[in-house]
Formats: sequence, structure tokens, C-alpha cells
Amino acid sequence: MFFSSLARGIDDVATMYKYNIILANSDENSQKEVQVLNTLLAKQVDGLIYMGNDISDNIRQEFSRSKTPIVLAGSVDPDEQVGSVNIDYVAAVEAATTQLINAGSKQVALVTGPLNQPINGQYRLKGYKQALEKAGLAYDESFVFETETSYHAGLSLFNQLQKAGANAAVVGDDEVAVGVLDGALDAGVKVPADFQLITSNNTKLTEMARPQLTSIDQPLYDIGAVAMRLLTKMMNKEDIDEKTIRLGFDITTRKSTR
Repeated sequence: MFFSSLARGIDDVATMYKYNIILANSDENSQKEVQVLNTLLAKQVDGLIYMGNDISDNIRQEFSRSKTPIVLAGSVDPDEQVGSVNIDYVAAVEAATTQLINAGSKQVALVTGPLNQPINGQYRLKGYKQALEKAGLAYDESFVFETETSYHAGLSLFNQLQKAGANAAVVGDDEVAVGVLDGALDAGVKVPADFQLITSNNTKLTEMARPQLTSIDQPLYDIGAVAMRLLTKMMNKEDIDEKTIRLGFDITTRKSTR
């Protein structure tokens, strides 16, 4: 749902500027990513938008060799060598963690993807640590959980959260968050009375879950649309003031927080 929301924004702006979209999936496989990228470049595409969670060294090398304009949508490049559109993930996770702390949870966990991905290890983790520090709480690495982005991963993870003593969590993916929620309910834990939960993408899943999930509200459609507009400027060699664009975010409060 995260990527489909981005793709809608990309496609609508592409249609407006009379570009055709070729959509390719790499299944988060680094070898397949390079193959897909080279296949697209062989088709002599005018530009590329990359929506992966991680920029591997191999894919970065291919980016640097290519003369084709490239923009990241919803992804981050710590070196800021590639144009990108996203939100301030540090500030977003800090705000979410602070909201949980202010609502009475002092043992807040961070559930995220692999920490070797910059979006998780450099940005989300930094925001989480900053919130703890400002609240006068000690950072405990046993409260940081790396997981696959799937419902079943979240479902099986709740038992570990309980063992660690967490009474709240900021989760980096909505599908994982629904799994954590159901894991809590299966264990007889009341949400939000005994366990609070904030997720990150505000996709439709957050409203389908019961209780509905509080979420960081990042404008996924707008991220895709602005990424496509940035790419059109690069393809047309227009003047660009800033290659790294950060859009605003909010936190939509629902029933999984007190």
C-alpha cells in the first residue's frame, strides 16, 4: 500500500506532462534491482524514480554511471547525491515517540526494518533516541526490534515486545503494526489501555484495524507527485533550487493511543 500510494502520485503527474510510466518490481532483491535498472536503461527511458527502502552499493554504482536523471520517492540518500522527496523521518519518529511518552508509556519500543538501511538505522533510530533523551529516559537497545515488513512478522513479534517489557511501540510499517496489534489482542492485552501503538504510513490499513491505528501521516500521494515533478525538471534541464525535498507530516490520532 505504501508503494502503490506513491505510484498513484507519480502516474498522475506523469500523465499531466504526457509521460508514460513503466513500472518494475525488484522484490527488494539487490541483484534483481540492478537487472531491472539495466533493463529500464536499455529501453532508453527519459528518467527513473526509485522507491526502494535501501540504496545498495551496487545500485548506487549504477546510478553514478547512468546519465539518466534519477529521483528517490519516499527513500533517503544520506549523501544527498541523488534527488529525493520524503519527510523528515527523524522529526516524525521523535514526535511519535514523544506522544507515547506523554501519554504515560515509559517503555517505548521501536519496531523497524533492518538498521543497515539508512532510513531505519540513521533516521528513525535517531528520532527515537532524541525523544528518549528529551524525556530523560535511558536508551535501551533491547527495545529496538528489526523485522521483515509483513503482517506475520508483526504478529509473532508481540511476544518479544512483551518479554522485553515494552508497553508501547512506534512501528515503521502499517502491515507490521496490524500484526503487532493482533498479537496484543490475541494475548489478551488491551490496546491502548495496556499497550499503545503508533504506525508510520497512514495507509488504509490504519482505519481497517480495530482499534484503528494512530499513525504518522506522511503525504504518500504528494511525495510521489512531487518526485515526478522534480524528475520532469531534471529531464527538461530546468533550474532546480533543491534536489532534496522534505514535505510536511502530521500525526493522525486514532484509537490505539491514549
